[in-house]
Amino acid sequence: MTEHAAARHRWRRPLRGAGWLLALGLALIAGYALYALTMLPPLQRWHTERLQGEFSAARHAGIDFAAYQRLEQALFDEMRQRIAGWPHGDAAFADSRFNPEGEAMRLAAGAPLNRSFRLMQPKPRGQALLVHGLTDSPYMMRAVARVLHAAGFDVTVLRLPGHGTLPSMMTTMASADWRAAVAIAARDVAARAGSTQPFYAGGFSTGGTLVLLHALEALSDPALPLPSRLLLFAPAIQLTPVANLTEVVDVLAVLPLPALDKVRWQEILPEYDPYKFNSFPVNAALQINRLVHQLQGALERAQAEGLLARLPPVLAWQSVVDATVGFDGVADTLFGRLSGGQHRLVVFDVNRDVEYRSLLRADSAQRLDRLRSAPRGWTLDIVGNAEAQDDPVQILRLAADGTSERIPTTRRWPAQLLSLGHLALTLPDDDPVYGIAPGSGHAGVHSIGSWLLRGESGASLMQLGALTRVRSNPFWPLIEADLAALARADAAKR
Repeated sequence: MTEHAAARHRWRRPLRGAGWLLALGLALIAGYALYALTMLPPLQRWHTERLQGEFSAARHAGIDFAAYQRLEQALFDEMRQRIAGWPHGDAAFADSRFNPEGEAMRLAAGAPLNRSFRLMQPKPRGQALLVHGLTDSPYMMRAVARVLHAAGFDVTVLRLPGHGTLPSMMTTMASADWRAAVAIAARDVAARAGSTQPFYAGGFSTGGTLVLLHALEALSDPALPLPSRLLLFAPAIQLTPVANLTEVVDVLAVLPLPALDKVRWQEILPEYDPYKFNSFPVNAALQINRLVHQLQGALERAQAEGLLARLPPVLAWQSVVDATVGFDGVADTLFGRLSGGQHRLVVFDVNRDVEYRSLLRADSAQRLDRLRSAPRGWTLDIVGNAEAQDDPVQILRLAADGTSERIPTTRRWPAQLLSLGHLALTLPDDDPVYGIAPGSGHAGVHSIGSWLLRGESGASLMQLGALTRVRSNPFWPLIEADLAALARADAAKR
């Protein structure tokens, strides 16, 4: 074989592999486009019409939080004007969150907490920044904000760009804009705290990802304010490998063809929820996937550079079953790198009532067994019940030094509730919009979390599983007491 022929032979296999990958990618794109165009429901105006006044890190570099709120005011004014011009006669609009006279707006009293808000004290003892999750709104942090405010804190709850207005805004939002907005709010809140008050940064889901990433970057960047404590509620730290496919599927979204508008969406659903979008665009998955990879890289760098010893105390709450972000991300990717009893992970186990034993998957117990038995340099709280019927839950606290204690509570699992989940953690069970407790609701409208709908698959525009997913937390008083005690203790140290 000549040298030229040998060179051709060496390149043949890589080229063939690249060709197969290209063909696979094209097949995936074509298959998804066919699915979206033929299987997804029709798009509504709120899926296709976009607002012009949203915050952008590129356009609005250097603004402060007051300017951010002024932009937000103009954005919501623009949205109201846009909605006023839509036809109000069709059923999709009448039953949607965009109908100012509809049930969604009655339930949420006009939905004022789709935008950033503040709870202020005349003489604050601390400052807190809270950030919501993907597709939802600042409302998701309302209960957390109220607890911290009652403990003497000023609380700022940030609306992330792309959220709270129209679902269409999620098709163009970028994680860089989220990060920039968090930095703007963090500088404002840290300046209010100064050196005399604690500065908390907390977040739910994507919000947890953002505040943790901000803190990691602040360890090596003195221009970024470092919080004194992190509060993480089901943070998105690790996603399934399937999430990487969004990098491929999103290719068609760059084509400005109205005929391909549906290809921008993974799900197109009725928008009856006043504080959370039900429809889900490909771009949302793309942006959170990129953000999670950035967080994982920041964790690896901080560990390699020996910076994690300076990370503020982390207090995280997580359901042992979480269909959105999983369990291993917070337990292994984050806490597996932390050391010190000041870091604490609170895990809510499933309902182990003997009545439901045959229904439960084994992997939740396996996760907890692994956590209990593995070497651990941080504090673990497991909130769970025994198998005896109607047993109240206990908190098993496993300290970093190897000691343990059982803390009794008076809280019990509600009948027919198997577990908590991703959407439930930050909302009390009597929440007027999402509460599961009997009587939850507002202005004669039942809370979304109290819907107990049954029927045949295909009867509803929503999957029945989405309608039975728990939306509030019957163990919220445990989080509330924990947060209140922590905030008062931290404020007293200053």
